[in-house]
Amino acid sequence: MDHDSGWYETAKIFVQALALALIVRVFFYQPFNIPSGSMKNTLLIGDYLFVSKLSYGYSRYSIPFGDRIFKSSMFDGRLFGSEPKRGDVIVFKFPPDRKTDYIKRLIGMPGDRVQMRDGIVYLNGKAIPKKLVGTFKNPECDRGYRGCVNVSFKVYQETLPNGVKYKVLDERKSRYDTTKEFVVPTGHYFMMGDNRDNSSDSRVSVGFVPFEYLIGRADIIFFSAATEIPGNFVLTRPWNWPGAIRWSRFMKIIR
Repeated sequence: MDHDSGWYETAKIFVQALALALIVRVFFYQPFNIPSGSMKNTLLIGDYLFVSKLSYGYSRYSIPFGDRIFKSSMFDGRLFGSEPKRGDVIVFKFPPDRKTDYIKRLIGMPGDRVQMRDGIVYLNGKAIPKKLVGTFKNPECDRGYRGCVNVSFKVYQETLPNGVKYKVLDERKSRYDTTKEFVVPTGHYFMMGDNRDNSSDSRVSVGFVPFEYLIGRADIIFFSAATEIPGNFVLTRPWNWPGAIRWSRFMKIIR
């Protein structure tokens, strides 16, 4: 009897923990990992983040498989919706297919005119201040891994009209440096990656992002490890972990 009671208590605790984790995942914070370098050096490949779902309220895209469970006629718009702020780093659904999650920085608000001219962002006809603050090299490349091209990027600081400051990378002159002028429609946002020459964003394939497609605001890095070079952080090779884990990025606030 005691033996059965022990199994029952263990199973109950497990189910309760699972339910609590599901509630947190659906309504409060969603974990997200960085698969590409489009947000370097703010976010690196192998960063694991907590994304706040409370920040902008809830749409049917906020819930796992919600776009399949809820049709637009059942759940349209957002509940407890709150408008994002210019400069927020946001996870959202890729508009062309709505199956893939993207992460970029919000640059253009509804009604804004956004344009790139020779690597400078213009908002409503005014240049966003941009100053050189240093250089950036891939930390994994700095360790001399074979096959890794060690490219040095210029790092610039941009300052948005609302005072938000952040850093962007500029590797070279590219076709993304000069664009047409984009006029952001009502209820949509213009997103850009901080790695300006290596980001598929609203300048290219992403287009304008509807408010409904926002998942949440990226708030904090809770874990980070070098994963883009083969042989770095691999679960089956714990002897590599101490050197591959980026300890300095743990619990880092995303700005």
